[in-house]
Amino acid sequence: MRRVSAGSQPGCGRGCSKPQCEDVSLTEYALLALSSLFVIIDPVATVPAFLAMTAGNRPAERERMARLACSVCAGLLIAFALAGHWIFHFLGITLPAFQMAGSIVLLLIALDMLNAKRSRVHETQEETDAGTVKDDIAITPLAVPMLAGPGAISTVILLQAKADSVARYIILIVAILAVCFVSHFILILAARGTRWISPIALRVTTRIMGLLLAAIACQFLLNALRELKIITFPAV
Repeated sequence: MRRVSAGSQPGCGRGCSKPQCEDVSLTEYALLALSSLFVIIDPVATVPAFLAMTAGNRPAERERMARLACSVCAGLLIAFALAGHWIFHFLGITLPAFQMAGSIVLLLIALDMLNAKRSRVHETQEETDAGTVKDDIAITPLAVPMLAGPGAISTVILLQAKADSVARYIILIVAILAVCFVSHFILILAARGTRWISPIALRVTTRIMGLLLAAIACQFLLNALRELKIITFPAV
């Protein structure tokens, strides 16, 4: 019996052009892009470091830094989203290889998040300490590497490799802008309401996001193994 790949519908071939199949595919891609980018950028876990590094700044200055950092993050990730194909071609990297490498990076971050601590893949303690003595931490270390770190860049390139149409490219760029806007909103709320932020709530949220990120990392690895025909997904 012919196996049906995960995510497909009975009677729909790989090149199916039925509207309902295309809609489901685009919807699933949009949900994957939004969820994976939000979890890996993880603005909630950035809040404690952001507040610590801007302890001597007024709320208005904190808001300006948050706005600039999220703008830089969005611009950098969009640049990688548009240039990912050429990066692969220039370096001779295959998609399965990058998916495996990306899954390892994401899993390392997820394991630290499950322990309710900020991963050194995002930024080191030395970078955070250096930020506390800087007058303006918007571009570094807040934008890079705290928001747009190796994990976020890897995720964007992996998503770009799956964007096989103009519609998916647009979805990916919109997802980046949406996640950066939400990140800006979260940092603004933190800047304005420092005294009402519960450390316990931050830890619980970080652990939940870590679990989701670990699942996304495992899925990237499974996708790579499937493309290499090492494993096959069961029929649905």
